[in-house]
Amino acid sequence: MLIDSHCHLDRLKAAPDQASLQSIMDNAKSQGVDYLLCVNVRQQGFEAMRDKMSAFNNVFLSSGVHPLDVQEGLNIEEIKRFAEDPRVVAIGETGLDYFYSNDTKTLQQQCFEQQIALAVEVNKPLIVHTRDAREDTINMLKAGGADKVGGVLHCFTENWEMAKAAIDLGFYISVSGIVTFKNAGELRSVIRQVPKDRLLVETDSPYLAPVPHRGQENQPAFVRDVAEFVAELRGEKFEELAQYTTDNFFNLFKDAAKLIGR
Repeated sequence: MLIDSHCHLDRLKAAPDQASLQSIMDNAKSQGVDYLLCVNVRQQGFEAMRDKMSAFNNVFLSSGVHPLDVQEGLNIEEIKRFAEDPRVVAIGETGLDYFYSNDTKTLQQQCFEQQIALAVEVNKPLIVHTRDAREDTINMLKAGGADKVGGVLHCFTENWEMAKAAIDLGFYISVSGIVTFKNAGELRSVIRQVPKDRLLVETDSPYLAPVPHRGQENQPAFVRDVAEFVAELRGEKFEELAQYTTDNFFNLFKDAAKLIGR
């Protein structure tokens, strides 16, 4: 069993309707991907995402606003209301991105702080996006008491020092297809060091398709390519990595485990 711990199924160009989405889900199943977490990035898009995913009982959801979408505003009470849906197992994707949007730094921090507080209030883990904001991300997680609920630094691309600081806060590190890219030497070094009980795999579909699918729209099925690469990188058997990353997912997202009676 594999789990795509972070994807955006509602953003797949190859799935404009339910029939095409079903085909993509069938393809993922054929590659051993049994569960998926479809991650919300825009407040205005949550309800459409929820409705589109309603046909699939193996898809979990999150509720939150991405740091690159905070200019649209943030209604924390509405995000909280969305999080009451039993299929919502996490708050996010939230965080800080100074690489693409340094000019909204203050607004990003305000929205991140609000979503950390909400995660603690509703007792759901955080899904964190971070880029070129290592110190601020860790400091805000500490200040907000995020260690009470934990979470994941998704699509991790930072250094070992940041990974270690997050792990010390009870967070997980999720690796995407970026680890397969030619220029990902430093990231591969980090992923070799992440403890087995703190590692997740993801696609971030429809973005960042792994080798050998570069140039294609990423799909959840491709999480197998990520997992196989990471297993070889770490000197582990694929079946072992698939098992412990699945266990890690349900250890982190406890509401997901409850939904399937695990």
